[in-house]
Amino acid sequence: MMDGWYDGMNGGWWIPMMVFWVVLIAAIVWAGVRLFARPGPAGHAAEADEQTRQILERRLANGEIDAETYDALREKLRVTH
Repeated sequence: MMDGWYDGMNGGWWIPMMVFWVVLIAAIVWAGVRLFARPGPAGHAAEADEQTRQILERRLANGEIDAETYDALREKLRVTH
């Protein structure tokens, strides 16, 4: 009477279920790494250098500093970074 009633996991359903759990665990690990990862110092330093250079160029373009001051500051930034 119960022949074939509990055939759910024997009929090949275990394969998609296993894939589901592997993907779910991988997604949780990936999300955790992305959430708690800190940016490395190299990436942060490159962004800071780019922002500093843009500020310096903007000050030159606005006439806040002259070309000699720009060259001196740019050289100083190059030496310190």
